[in-house]
Amino acid sequence: MWSLKKEKGVPVYVSIIELILSYIKNGDLLPGERLPSERKLANYFQVNRSTVVHALDELVSLGWIIRKQGSGTIVNEGKWGISTTPRTDWRRYLEQNAFAKVDPFTEQIEWLIKQSNEHVLDLYTGELPMDLIPSFSFPPLTWKHFLEEEQQDDLGYLPLRQSISHETEKDYGFLLPPESLLITSGAQQALFLILQVLLQSGDSVAIEDPSFLYALPIFQAAGIRLYGVKLDQEGINLESLEKVIRQHRIKMVMVNPSFQNPTGKTMTMRRRKALVALCQDYQIPILEDDVFAKLNFDSADQTPPLKKLDPENVLYIGSLSKILGSTTKIGWLSAPTSVNQQLAEARKMMDFSLSIFPQLLANLALTNADFPQNVVYLKQTLEQRGKAVFEVIDQMVEWEVTMPKGGFYIWAKWKQGNLRQKDWSIFLQEGLLIAPSFFFSEKQDSIRINFSRVDEAKLPIFKEKLLKITQKIRFDSNTM
Repeated sequence: MWSLKKEKGVPVYVSIIELILSYIKNGDLLPGERLPSERKLANYFQVNRSTVVHALDELVSLGWIIRKQGSGTIVNEGKWGISTTPRTDWRRYLEQNAFAKVDPFTEQIEWLIKQSNEHVLDLYTGELPMDLIPSFSFPPLTWKHFLEEEQQDDLGYLPLRQSISHETEKDYGFLLPPESLLITSGAQQALFLILQVLLQSGDSVAIEDPSFLYALPIFQAAGIRLYGVKLDQEGINLESLEKVIRQHRIKMVMVNPSFQNPTGKTMTMRRRKALVALCQDYQIPILEDDVFAKLNFDSADQTPPLKKLDPENVLYIGSLSKILGSTTKIGWLSAPTSVNQQLAEARKMMDFSLSIFPQLLANLALTNADFPQNVVYLKQTLEQRGKAVFEVIDQMVEWEVTMPKGGFYIWAKWKQGNLRQKDWSIFLQEGLLIAPSFFFSEKQDSIRINFSRVDEAKLPIFKEKLLKITQKIRFDSNTM
């Protein structure tokens, strides 16, 4: 009876809910009848107990089952016969909600993070730890100061756009005019506006494989088809990209060429020029995500962005969130003026107004005398932590790893092929939270580690946990 059919793309807990509901509605489970224990259900379904608990909690909230102390979980007698009453099947509507489809592995990670357990080492969260976020002394500001600030138009706060333009010219030696910059509430809002204005449902987009874009639900919600293109040592493979362009009528190519999320790779200058030339030939725009731009470890080896190579055909996304923390929510998009005006108009129609408060604070940070020094210190600390984590992994023959040139992600590949579901669960059991490769691709052989969160005190803990996990996975593989 307790046999679960797992469907691709459907969260396991949803399948469990539907199975139990079908038994109740069909009379296989009678009112007042007791369900098997959570542990037994987890064993029947071959899932983690937390997944079963999630499903049962949902059924309790809907009123189909109740929990009685000492009696276990039973079918609610007051619900008997409800299936004969006409009602809207809201669950069927909600199943179409791309934003609600959370991977069970993600749910378990987020649950462990919320427990604030000292046993858990969180290298999954994609942001800097608090000890690395630069601190600035701001002049005293009054509420009236914000109310009187009048230098904001549809593109955003002008002084902030001027500061971003200045920083880009200082870093890369090319100008992004303030009128070409649209301030957004983080990089993802910039991406959302592009999907809404420049693309339409059914369009095809090429992305790197693996890529953080693979995990974002906004593409599915917008009806955009994603096609992954493999990476090699120089960046996105252009031979594969050209095949995808021809086969699927690609409308846009989206890349993260510097300190790529999740692999940490940096696209070579030769590959950047060739990518720009290829997309020019096919008249396809490039979306360049450059949110890690300032976190390069060697300032003398600063590879210019694609935007500098092709200002007219590259849409350029930047962000301060990777330096000032995710709560800052300040990003920007550089595009041709006509494009930015359309995007700004669309945002206004959607009522996605941008508060002056974070923009003014972001500008104060960028223009602060300590900003350059703080960024230098941040980069030095990140490089030290990155090298320490790299050396730990590199000493383990089971993993293949490369030291990135910037950012705060390191990518480690399991040399013996794909990891199984039971292997991934070992990471959770040992309290080492990482982002698995199946978040970013169909592959299941690698892990992404946020090394910024491994300070000197946590390094031995990280080493101990990864070594124990590696030994367990290797032992399980050898005993198969």
